[in-house]
Formats: sequence, structure tokens, C-alpha cells
Amino acid sequence: MATYVLIHGAGDASYWQRLVPELRGRGHDVVAPELPSDDDAGLAGYTDTVLSAIGDRTDLVVVAQSLGGFTGPLVCDRVPVRLLVMLCAMVPTPGETAGDWWGNTGSDQARREQAVRDGRSPEFDVVETFFHDVPPEIVAEATAREPRNESASMWTDPWPLQAWPDVPTRFLLGRDDRFFPASFLRRVVRDRLGIVPDEMDGGHCPALSRPKDLADRLEAYLLEESAG
Repeated sequence: MATYVLIHGAGDASYWQRLVPELRGRGHDVVAPELPSDDDAGLAGYTDTVLSAIGDRTDLVVVAQSLGGFTGPLVCDRVPVRLLVMLCAMVPTPGETAGDWWGNTGSDQARREQAVRDGRSPEFDVVETFFHDVPPEIVAEATAREPRNESASMWTDPWPLQAWPDVPTRFLLGRDDRFFPASFLRRVVRDRLGIVPDEMDGGHCPALSRPKDLADRLEAYLLEESAG
């Protein structure tokens, strides 16, 4: 039995609501903490919150989604981790802030260009961009919920590591991601991690749209890592 440590992106921990029972149903422990919203929390506060939720658990698989890509590696630098899975995630470089990441990578331009190619409006729309393949009842819950405020310093704290942590790392992108298009993420992952990302059907929120498929992928990664 492994412990899956699920780190949400911008938004809240309800992002994992459909994946948690899938993983627990396969016999695993799951930790999915709510990250703090106070302006001073920043990267250190996010990391400490995750570490507190982990407690003395071991055999950890860290899954970091979207903005959680800034926090996931910091957790791996602090505790022994079996595997880090970056899920449709931002990949930071040393000293980079989350606020600068968008311009440094060209993510907004990539999103707008993909929308034009798809015949959609290039203007950001939360439902069309994030939830286009998520069940309507889940979308209704998500959009009715009071949005969680992101810590202001989360966007301005420089990513403190000098190098990627020494932990096996996989990257899983959604082929239909409208926020971080697949062609964009393939480039970012190649340039910043030096690996070829894995791909699955679905958009930016596979934990909500395809929880079983995502759990299958995570289990496959775990088996591969066990086999060496």
C-alpha cells in the first residue's frame, strides 16, 4: 500500500473528490490537503501544509496538479518520496516565480493560439477552458462554490531549489487540455525536465473528468517503479 499525496492547483482540494475514492478503493492511503489562502503563506506555507498532512506516513507518491507543480518538488526535497507525478502541471526553474512562469513559457499565447485552431474564442472562460469535459453536476458544484483565494506571495516567491529533486519523475498531460495545450507542455517538459511526457485523453482536470483512467495511470506508474 502506498500513500498518494495529492497537491491541488489554483482552486481547492475538492479537485480530487472523484480520484480519492478510486485510489482508496485500490487499497491505498490518500492525503489531499487544503492549501492555505493567507497572503503570507507562499511556497513555504504550501509545502509545510502538505508535510503536516503527510505526518509520519511513508511510501509516498506525490501527485502535483497545475500550479501544484511549484509545490510538489519542494515536498520531495524535504521527505523521502517514491515517485513524483506532475499532472498537467507548471514546471518551475530555479529562482522563477509562479507569476513570471506564464510569460517565461509563453503559456497564454499557446492557449490563445490553440483556441483559434480549435475554432473557439481565444478569451479565457473558466467552464470552456477548465471544465469542458467534466460531468455537468460536478461543474455546477465547482462554479457554485465560493472560490478559494490563492496566497498572494505564492505568485511572487522565487522557486528555491537549485535543481530538480533526486526523485523519479513522470509527467502526465491531457491531450485535450485547453489551458496548457499538449503541444505547449511537450515543449516545456522537454526543455525543463529533459523527459518525454506521457499523455491521456481529457482536458486540464482529469481527476474530475476521468478519475478511473487517471487512477489506472497512477497505478501503472507505481507498478513500473516497483519493478525497477
